[in-house]
Amino acid sequence: MNEALPAQLTRLELDRTRGYQELIDFYYGRQWAGRERRGERRLIFNYAKVFIDKMTSYLMSGIHFAVDATEDSEEAKDRARQVEEALYGVYEENNLEQLDLETEIDCAILGDACYKVIWDMAEKKVRVTAPDIQGIYAWWLGDDTSRVWRVASRYILSAEETELLYQTKPKNKTATVVEIWTEQDFALYLDNVPIEKKPNPYGFIPFIIYPNLREPKKFWGVSDLPQIMESQRELNRAMSQLSRILELSGNPIAVLENVEESEDIAIRPGAVWNIPEDAKAYLLDLLQGGGVNLHINYIDLLYRTLHDISESPRSAFGGTERDLSGVALEIELNPLMQKVRRKRIIRNAVYNRRNGMVLRLLEKYRGADFGNNHLRVVWGPVLPQDITRQVNNEQVLVQNGIHSRRRAMDDLGVRDPDSEFKRWLEERETILTMNRQLNARPVRNEKRERVLATHAEGVEE
Repeated sequence: MNEALPAQLTRLELDRTRGYQELIDFYYGRQWAGRERRGERRLIFNYAKVFIDKMTSYLMSGIHFAVDATEDSEEAKDRARQVEEALYGVYEENNLEQLDLETEIDCAILGDACYKVIWDMAEKKVRVTAPDIQGIYAWWLGDDTSRVWRVASRYILSAEETELLYQTKPKNKTATVVEIWTEQDFALYLDNVPIEKKPNPYGFIPFIIYPNLREPKKFWGVSDLPQIMESQRELNRAMSQLSRILELSGNPIAVLENVEESEDIAIRPGAVWNIPEDAKAYLLDLLQGGGVNLHINYIDLLYRTLHDISESPRSAFGGTERDLSGVALEIELNPLMQKVRRKRIIRNAVYNRRNGMVLRLLEKYRGADFGNNHLRVVWGPVLPQDITRQVNNEQVLVQNGIHSRRRAMDDLGVRDPDSEFKRWLEERETILTMNRQLNARPVRNEKRERVLATHAEGVEE
C-alpha cells in the first residue's frame, strides 16, 4: 500500500471539500456575500434550512425494514423472523432512527453521506456510525462508479483521545488519523506514520458512500441547496430593503427647498420652522404612489420561486389557501412526492446494503446462520393518510387475492407482520375453541320437559 497516500489526502479534491464548507455556511444562515458595510441592514430569512429539514422529514417518515424468506417453508420463515429481530436489535443498540435522520439532513446539505459498519471488539456488537463525508475519499474502477476498490477516512483526534485509543502521545495538541481500506487490506496511519497494517478482517470495505441525488456518470452527488441559493440571497436583500423603507417612513426625512442654511430643524409634533418666504418644507413620503406594493409583489414572486425551485409547494408546510380533496392535495404536492421518490430509490440500495453488512458481521463474530433472505425497505406514505379508507382498500385487495395479509400489514405500517399474523392465528384458534366448547353443551329435550311439566300440574291439582 502506498505510504505517501495519507500525506496526499489534504491535496486531493480540494474543490469538493471547499464546496462542502460553503454549503454548510449557507445552511446555517451565512448567506450574504462580502463584508457588511457600516449602517447596512442585512436580514436573513433562512428558507434554505427550512426546506432541507422539511424535505428530510417527508423522506424519512414511517420507514421500517422487512425480511422475506426465499423458500416457502416454516424453517425459512422462522429464519427470516430471526433476521428481522437481529436487525432491529442492532438498530436499537446504535439508535439508528436518530442517526439516519441526522445523516439525511447532512446528505441533503452536502450532497453526499457515508455509513461505516464495523465490529466493536470491546463491546462485542455491531457498531454503525456516519463519518463526516468531508474526510472521506474513494477510488473506483475505470468508468464504473459502483465498483469502489479503496476508501480512505481522515479525521482529527485530540491528544487525550489519541492516548486513550492508541496509547500514543501525539507531538501536537491534535493528531490526524487516516484509515485506508480495500477488500483485502487495512492500514492505519497516525500523523502520516503507519501504526498498523493487516488483512481486512471483514472481507469487505465497511463504508457505504452514497449521494443525495446523483448526477449521471458522476460518483459524488448533488446538494439540495445550490438551486435555491440565488433566490434565497435575493429574498434576503429584498426583505432588508423593504424593512429599511418602512423604517424610514416611520421616521420621515425633512426636505427643505430654496434654503441655504438651516438650524434647529426638529421633526416632532407641534414643531415650528422658520424659513424664507420662497422656501418650501415637507416630509418625504416613501410610501406614496403605492411604491411599497412593488416591493411586496416582488417578494411574493421570490417566495413562489423558492417553492418552485425547491420542489416544496406551500401546502407541504401545512398551509393551503383553499380546501382541497385528497386527490387535489396529492396533485398539488406531486413535485415533492417525485423528489422524495428519487431519493428513496437511492436509499433502498443504501439501507439494504447496510443491513447486509450487519448480517455478515453477526454471522462472522456471533456464529449466526441467517441463510439467504430478501431484504426490503418499507417506506411510509409521504402524504397524510385516512387510515380507515386505507384499511378498507387493503381488505378488498386481500379478499380478492391481490395482496397477501403480510403485504397489507406492511403497507399499513405494521413493523413485524409475521409475528402479528401469528398472534392473529393464536387469537383465532382460541376463539374457535371457545365456540366449539359452547356448542357442545347438552341439548335440551323440550318434549320431555313438557311431559314433566304437565305431570307436575296434575299432581298440584
